Amino acid sequence: MNHPVILITGALTGIGRATALAFADSGARIVISGRRPAEGKALEAELQGLGAQAHFIQADVRHDDEVRELVDQTVARFGRLDVAVNNAGTEGQPGLIVNQTADSYAATFDTNVLGTLLSMKHELRVMSAQKSGSIVNISSTYGHEGAAYASVYAASKHAVEGLTKSAALEVAASGVRVNAVAPGPTDTGMLDRFTGTAENKAALTAGVPLGRMGKPADIAAAVRFVASDAAAFMTGQIVTVDGGKTAG
Repeated sequence: MNHPVILITGALTGIGRATALAFADSGARIVISGRRPAEGKALEAELQGLGAQAHFIQADVRHDDEVRELVDQTVARFGRLDVAVNNAGTEGQPGLIVNQTADSYAATFDTNVLGTLLSMKHELRVMSAQKSGSIVNISSTYGHEGAAYASVYAASKHAVEGLTKSAALEVAASGVRVNAVAPGPTDTGMLDRFTGTAENKAALTAGVPLGRMGKPADIAAAVRFVASDAAAFMTGQIVTVDGGKTAG
């Protein structure tokens, strides 16, 4: 695919930022989105410095009208939408399930699940009409495992994987692919907030055969492959990138 048009939500930090940088080949056409304009414009300039045709659009994936406008502005600027990486997410409020509330549930599910649903809704509106496109949702190894003290987050990522597989079946005949990448422990700000201490972070990697924490660039490389024409026969799949942590 020659310089595809790429949309990345939650692009300003962590895996989203690394993914934008991974796609920033000379001439790449990238729309990055997030809720913080100053950081968005700074990343836009950085990507342009790498030779990409980059553009920041402020949007909150929890709101249907903002997501619709995000996708419509992308198409208005570049004429089409080839790849969408739905990375916007939150860790919510870690803790015992007996301490969770309707508010902590909504705070997590509104971003992780509703945000993914609305993003796919509008991305697929464009891609289905084009009869081509590739969507990559960002899940987690917790999207197919249980996680003590992270029940609501795990449930939200289970939902993302269900949405991914269902959408893939719905649009397969149109030539659009929908997959997910599921990172294991990755060195991001979200993981810092999730674990709280260096000891907790170290415990997460204790069972990783490769012996190290994942880097955002590791996940970005997998996202780029899954999104690309090299994975043209892949849809409805959850690609786990966790250094072997779940292999046993």
